[in-house]
Amino acid sequence: MIDVKEIKSIKLTPFTKMSASIYGVLGLIAGVLMLITLTIIQTAGFMPQLGQFNVVTGFGIPIIILFPIGAFFSTIVISFFSVMLYNTLVPRLGGIKLELEDKDVTKIPVIPYALILSAIGAVWAFIAGLVLAALISPIFSLLSTISTLPEASQVAANFTNATGAAMPTGGEFGAAGIIMSLVLILGLPIMVFVFGFIWNALFALLYNYIVTRVAKIQLEFSQISENLHELKNIPVIPTALAVALVYTLLGLLGILSGNYAEFIANFVQYFIQTALIALLYNYLAPKIGSIKLNLE
Repeated sequence: MIDVKEIKSIKLTPFTKMSASIYGVLGLIAGVLMLITLTIIQTAGFMPQLGQFNVVTGFGIPIIILFPIGAFFSTIVISFFSVMLYNTLVPRLGGIKLELEDKDVTKIPVIPYALILSAIGAVWAFIAGLVLAALISPIFSLLSTISTLPEASQVAANFTNATGAAMPTGGEFGAAGIIMSLVLILGLPIMVFVFGFIWNALFALLYNYIVTRVAKIQLEFSQISENLHELKNIPVIPTALAVALVYTLLGLLGILSGNYAEFIANFVQYFIQTALIALLYNYLAPKIGSIKLNLE
């Protein structure tokens, strides 16, 4: 029997703790793989410019320490605020809905899925736009001030005589700064929302009508109370296969252009990445606590 569940809210602390732990371990794995790659490159003599530089001590220790620490703390920030945004926006936009048959996710309703995720992305883009505008605006103000100085007039005249093009005036620098700030603060979130909505809608559509014929994402929930559920387990192979197939289909441009290697690499990359996340989740859940959600 198919049961439609809506994720009304996500418990903040368990999700953040689990996400940060998983990506901290993935950061460690990435650091080790990068160190092995650099060591092989140096040993094989592909980069003679390294000379006698010891990759293991020069790069190895910093990479193995900084990668997991950076991944852990950056994921804490991203996960914490993303869940806060999700819980805040759900009453206004609705939450992600899943059609479940036992453990199988048989369908992801397109509009709720695309709407909430693209809205979260747009809020992040708005925050990034504010930060970038705050950094860029003083630069344009400084250029506007400098262009009014007497010395700048001679520089502008020499530039015009040499190139035939007029340098921007102070007013033009100021106007450019205002336009750039508006683009970052308003245009960037709109663009992220539109393209995010299209991307997430395509993800759901491809999953619903193509991928589920081959494999389905599987999520094993356990009911704690009336609406509170915990994600007990993520079956690795079917979930990794389903996710990898969706992202591979989204990257069909590679095979359409004849780049079969990129097409295969996309599948392998997302299969391994999803499988690792599922394996780590299943291993860590009994130790640090599973993700908890309010499902209705």
